[in-house]
Amino acid sequence: MLQVKNISFGYKKNVVLKNISFDVNPGEHFSIIGESGSGKSTLLKLLYGTYDLLEGAIFWNEIKILGPKYNLITGPTFIKYVSQEFDLMPFTTVSENVGEFLSNFYPKEKQERISELLKVVELESFASIKVKELSGGQKQRVALARAIAKQPEVLLLDEPFSHIDNFKKQSLRRSLFKYLKEKKITCIVATHDKDDVLPFSDRMIVLHHANIIACNTPNHLYNYPENKLIASFFEEFSVLEPYGILYASQINVVKNASLKAIVKQTYYRGNHYLIEAQFNGETIFIEHDKALNDHTEISIAISKD
Repeated sequence: MLQVKNISFGYKKNVVLKNISFDVNPGEHFSIIGESGSGKSTLLKLLYGTYDLLEGAIFWNEIKILGPKYNLITGPTFIKYVSQEFDLMPFTTVSENVGEFLSNFYPKEKQERISELLKVVELESFASIKVKELSGGQKQRVALARAIAKQPEVLLLDEPFSHIDNFKKQSLRRSLFKYLKEKKITCIVATHDKDDVLPFSDRMIVLHHANIIACNTPNHLYNYPENKLIASFFEEFSVLEPYGILYASQINVVKNASLKAIVKQTYYRGNHYLIEAQFNGETIFIEHDKALNDHTEISIAISKD
């Protein structure tokens, strides 16, 4: 188990994280979300031992994670960290990068392992290509494969799919996170993308103003958002009294109702239209199956339950 106990950290006088505490179970998929500058990446670096803590302590089982004051080499051997900057060897092949830290005593087993990892990150056809010839997204996938090559106990991922094209991102998420679950590798992901979280995470925390403001399952936080910041991570939302926070899918256009709104603009979203409307002087968002003309008066109903 990873135990984070009342840790605090700052750069000079700027406090980035304050009294942060949480546990992560072995094999758990744990997500960290928050606005830009909320400390997501810093927290991952602290878990890896990149910096020295101002206060508190971090443990993996009974092992204390220590910073550069105590270690010449950053990061325990049982933790791997994949940042948004890839530390790859540009003039060697994809296979050589992935297998860099695998033993050469068993060449057949090494090659089988490399092939397995390239399949996980969907780069089988790029095995003999030099890294310098790859796109940013392909390099990110090489970095992911190399990080799990020796099957770490903990994998730290900082925006792991940020450089990857949307058409490849979905299948890669499924492949990687399925592999980590099967191998019981604890995975901690810092992300701004709800698609990294909703289908895969067991639990998540929300960082805001140096503190954890929520910790629960994605299902619970989605269905019961405690504030606008949490709701905004998942979907477009509105705030209507006395209902509170409502997602666009919870406001319906109906034929006749006492609640009236005026259409301001319509946005095509593929399987639905997002309607921006004016209600009692406030902007609200509605999910609807058809486009609506601007300035049209509509009746709305709430289906929060």
